[in-house]
Amino acid sequence: MTKFSFSMFLVFILISILELQAKDYYFHPKSGNDNHLGNAIDKPLKTLSKVGDLNLQPGDRILLAAGEVFYGTLVLENCHGSFDRPILIDTYNAAGKAQHEKAKIDATGNLNGIHVQNSSFIRVRNLEITANGPSGNQSEGNMRVGILIDTKNIGKIENIHFENMDVHDIFYEAKGFTRDAAEVKSANGTQKYGWGIRLIASDPASSIENVLISNSKISNVSHTGIKLTGANQQNIRQIRITNNQIFQTGGPGIQMSGVKYVYVAENEVNYSGSDDDSRKWGRGSGLWTWTSSNVLIEKNRFLNANGPGDSAGAHIDFNCDNIVLQYNFSANNAGGFCEILGNNYNCAYRFNISVNDGHRIKGENGAFQEGKIFWLSGYQGEKKERKGPVNSYFYNNTIYVKSGQTSKIAIDNRSKGILIANNIFHLEGPVEMVSGDQYRPDESSNDSLERIFFENNLFLNDKNWPKDAMARDATPIMGSADFKNPGGLNAEDYIPLNKDLVRKGIEIPLLEGDFFGLTNGLQMVEDFLGNQIGDGVGLGAIMIMDR
Repeated sequence: MTKFSFSMFLVFILISILELQAKDYYFHPKSGNDNHLGNAIDKPLKTLSKVGDLNLQPGDRILLAAGEVFYGTLVLENCHGSFDRPILIDTYNAAGKAQHEKAKIDATGNLNGIHVQNSSFIRVRNLEITANGPSGNQSEGNMRVGILIDTKNIGKIENIHFENMDVHDIFYEAKGFTRDAAEVKSANGTQKYGWGIRLIASDPASSIENVLISNSKISNVSHTGIKLTGANQQNIRQIRITNNQIFQTGGPGIQMSGVKYVYVAENEVNYSGSDDDSRKWGRGSGLWTWTSSNVLIEKNRFLNANGPGDSAGAHIDFNCDNIVLQYNFSANNAGGFCEILGNNYNCAYRFNISVNDGHRIKGENGAFQEGKIFWLSGYQGEKKERKGPVNSYFYNNTIYVKSGQTSKIAIDNRSKGILIANNIFHLEGPVEMVSGDQYRPDESSNDSLERIFFENNLFLNDKNWPKDAMARDATPIMGSADFKNPGGLNAEDYIPLNKDLVRKGIEIPLLEGDFFGLTNGLQMVEDFLGNQIGDGVGLGAIMIMDR
């Protein structure tokens, strides 16, 4: 035997020994006993509090009985698996239960359903979590969270995955509690709320990296469904949020602040900003970013966002760079479709479909902002001077608005670098310019905009762009794309039958003075994902499907 083969043999033996040392711990809330060791399916532990006594090692598994309800909080603190041997939390098939039933954690009266703190290489899957209001032992704290991942010490935690989770009915207050009407006008709410899944890295010397949230359902929470809160140093990084269903959240569906390298794909967010419970905030975009860099948001569905302000399908709040929204379907969102606020650089909406977005009317039902299909704002905080977005790219989008609905557009004259090309504007109702009205109106005088490329868009007629706009298409195309099923809620409904017309696309250039561009700005996201981010030629989003 060669030295190399002998070394490999020793490695194999060592791995086998380590695997044998990994332990399974069974939990059952009825047949369990906390005096058991928990390492046999017929002698399970009983309560979630015993997890903290187990001294978990790489490869260990916490197994909760399917179809049973566990009360309290499952806490993983200072627990560390390894890359190839993570600590696993899962459901096991208890006797008499259906094969696919989940174990349920009811955290009513506790601050969290699952709390992962200072822990790495953790996998959690196939669990249901609820926490609907307080009980007699209501804990002190400013929020209740279905799943909380946070850092307490300086350093990095990494590789935490949540898959096939069902997080629902998360409220801090008891049913019947009514929020102050002024809450919805505050930036994020000032009272205590319930949140679905939260990542928090508030200390700049700490970080959270490589987190996956996938194939899960988050519903009926009083504020945000999935929220990432990092420091200004963007210390939450390399996050994937994929294939989730998020609906009836009182706040946004997904929100991220202080993050870098985030991929959000193939999620459906429906009825964000819900006000169907008096405990909910009642305002929220399907998704929004703030102080974030290199975020790719693609192939999602954003539907029915509600609220008196913001509440777009997905919007880019201030202090961001290289945020790209592509191949998304956006429909019936009160606040609108495209919203890019101040101090943002190299952001883009491209190859998206928007249907009847921006239907909100200022002054009606408490609304303090107009809904808009297209909004570039200089807003970067209430106490800061306006600073318009820089190098905003808007191309190959399909925008359909039904008759009887007014399409509104707002552009702050501080905007520098605007590209609007190859879009289909099929606006059957009136079209008008409005002020951005983020606390105070953006300046939208007829001062000339700097560095604008506005060419080759298809308009239903010459009334599809406001006559008093600061900028107009230099080479417009007039006519109908003849959509397959206008008003429908699927991308296929917007296949243009007038194919000769919609093939008249042009190559998308870099804006004058932009030597950075979208592709270069997202190179590290491409490396992280292994994806290529390319451009196409043609009009509207559906050309991607036609090619």
